[in-house]
Amino acid sequence: MQRATVTIAAILLVLASCALAQESRSEIALQGTGLFTADSSGKDAFASPVTRHVDTTGGFLFSYRYRLWSWLAVEGNYGLARNAMQLSTTSGVFSGNAFMHQVTTGFVVKLPASARFKFSPYLLAGGGALLFSPTSDGFTTTGGVSSNPAATRETEAAFMYGGGANFPIKKHWSLRAEYRGLLYHSPDFNVFILGTGTTIHTAQPSLGIVYRF
Repeated sequence: MQRATVTIAAILLVLASCALAQESRSEIALQGTGLFTADSSGKDAFASPVTRHVDTTGGFLFSYRYRLWSWLAVEGNYGLARNAMQLSTTSGVFSGNAFMHQVTTGFVVKLPASARFKFSPYLLAGGGALLFSPTSDGFTTTGGVSSNPAATRETEAAFMYGGGANFPIKKHWSLRAEYRGLLYHSPDFNVFILGTGTTIHTAQPSLGIVYRF
């Protein structure tokens, strides 16, 4: 009986230790982001020149991060922003708005830091998809074409990289400062005259709050 009691106590102790370890493995974060997209120039499907400009905008990013080991974690992200863009073509200058939905996943590597510094730096890399969905405003032109092109939603694969740091503020809470870069093919919204045929870059700095559990 005593041996059984000791065995059960040992099992409960192991399970409790695992449960406590599990509590600190997960993080959720909500960040406000800025999006800075580089201008791009190229040629459409008819070899005509196209220049694409996207206004600076803001959005949000929701993340879930799970720690596999002390130095490595995996994460999944969803982000949303609204882009206003202008495309200069031989048929005119087209302007329009589109929502950009960001769905990505990747690995996070924790960097070494001295205990006296109250932050935890990290690097991240991964990929996913960007869904561009034109708003009801569609695309309009300032000259050369009398009707609007029938722009439709489009999904582009994306490569993601970046880094950041968590700054503890309470037992389970931290502030997060982060930078992400997104590389993806320039969307044309299935309108041949709006494509540049190039890879473009969006810089996404962010600041937010993290809850660890």
